[in-house]
Order: sequence, then structure tokens, then C-alpha cells
Amino acid sequence: MATVPQLEQELVQASNDGSGMIVLDLRELDFIDSTGLRTLLVEHERSREKGGELALIRGSRQVDRLMTITRVAEHLRIVSSPEEIVA
Repeated sequence: MATVPQLEQELVQASNDGSGMIVLDLRELDFIDSTGLRTLLVEHERSREKGGELALIRGSRQVDRLMTITRVAEHLRIVSSPEEIVA
């Protein structure tokens, strides 16, 4: 929750840069709460509306489990490695 404002700011900047694809590497992330999940979903929608895409590189087991339990994973593109994004 404490880092969500910084994440939101970075996502807005990345979205405004117009690259079309935003990739978040969650491999070092050990915890995410509902505020973080909401931020990811909001960015997913914002990216889609602009014709872009948000992709996530899978995080820890705890993060992955929470995304599965909350069904957030059903809405986001989650890959195991950066190489899968280009595929």
C-alpha cells in the first residue's frame, strides 16, 4: 500500500510514453495487497483502451497464489520469463 502511489506514477508515465507494451517484472515482489492488485487491473484497462498491453513477469509463489485466488490472473497476461512476452 505504501508504494502504490509511486507505482501508479510510473505506470502513467510509461503509458504516456506510447510504447504500447508495459512490462512489470514481479520476480522480486514478495507481497501484494488489494490496493496493488487494483492498481494492476486499472493499468490493464488503461492500456487496453489505448490499444496497448500490460504484461507481468510472474512473482513469488505468494503473489502468484493471491492473483489466482482473487481471479486477477484471469484478466492479466502473466508470463514466467521476459522471453515469453515477445513470443
